[in-house]
Amino acid sequence: MDDVLVEQLGATYRDLHAHPELSGAETRTAAVASSWLGERGYEVIDGVGGTGVVGLLRTGPGPVVLLRADMDALPVTEATGLPYSSVVDEVMHACGHDVHVTCLLGAAHELAAARDSWEGTVVVVFQPAEETASGAQAMIDDGLFERVPRPTVVLGQHVAPIPAGVLGLRSGPAFAATDTLRVTMFGAGGHGSRPETTVDPVLMAASTVQRWQGIVSREVAGTQTAVLTVGALHAGTKANIVPDRAEMLLSVRTFEDTVRERVLAAIERIARAEAQASGAPKPPLIETLETAPAVVNDPAAAGRTQQALEQLVGPGRVLDPGPVTGSEDVGLLAAAAEAPLVFWLLGGADPALFAGASTVEETMQVVAGLPSNHSPHYAPAPEPTLRIGAAALTAAARQWLAG
Repeated sequence: MDDVLVEQLGATYRDLHAHPELSGAETRTAAVASSWLGERGYEVIDGVGGTGVVGLLRTGPGPVVLLRADMDALPVTEATGLPYSSVVDEVMHACGHDVHVTCLLGAAHELAAARDSWEGTVVVVFQPAEETASGAQAMIDDGLFERVPRPTVVLGQHVAPIPAGVLGLRSGPAFAATDTLRVTMFGAGGHGSRPETTVDPVLMAASTVQRWQGIVSREVAGTQTAVLTVGALHAGTKANIVPDRAEMLLSVRTFEDTVRERVLAAIERIARAEAQASGAPKPPLIETLETAPAVVNDPAAAGRTQQALEQLVGPGRVLDPGPVTGSEDVGLLAAAAEAPLVFWLLGGADPALFAGASTVEETMQVVAGLPSNHSPHYAPAPEPTLRIGAAALTAAARQWLAG
């Protein structure tokens, strides 16, 4: 990858980072991707599943390789202090999707520039609304696989605060399933000085949150994995008013269907029991807002792709990161296409931060002290992350294309 392209990618990345867009509103980002692909000879399809952009490059009969990047940002106020920080109030690329877009643009360029050396079809997908776990399904529902050939393999990556130059690839279940729930507890409001005339949903919600924390520690086996986070609790408007409802937002992460079913059933059981114990006027309302299955890497496809990635970054630098409790909806694309999936972690942390780490354990200690994805301080190092990320997608695609 030449320095001119790397410089272009760096400028594009800084621009995307400064202009983040929330899920489903990625119009500016989509326009950048569409223009880039059109200038390099791709057949471009805009507006798939809302703001999704698809590019096709055909060089003849052969395998069909789908490369995917997500585009959306988060409702986070940036605190990195970077000169290219977000100029949009309370919106930030806190999960690195700007890195994903930029790397896929780089891979699209490299594959187009070398089109005489491979045969088949490259399908590049810039997907909206990953953060709401709705964008992949929206593109599928909008006829993605009626508009493009069915892929032989689906490839993608996610930047993470591990050293740039290191990739993380796990065969089998790799990223957790996600379920986002809204639970509304109903009480009977009144004056704070006369609680005996009310049914207090704040106390009801507080008790429910406490009981939910026992699900993972007491209802999930130690050999299994689940994460339950109550990320928001909203109730009331004034200190001396008992409100009539309390709303909680939950995030659940699991890898196994049986564990997922057990955790979700326990959440509902506890909420209903606490409402009944409190004398609530009606049962709680439990709504599923977002859901996506676990990301499962096909073992054979992962092994084949890992060979190309190791040739790129060197032996011993493609590691098994273990099960990642973060979630992704990329698996829906592979499932709908009935194609194997390979999805890996892209190191995005400045390698200089790990200069004193000589073992995997010491490296992970450094990682634990770095801002994580979704933090207002999360800031991948553009170099060499973008160079390696673009090259990784290119190398993985070339491993599957003929020639």
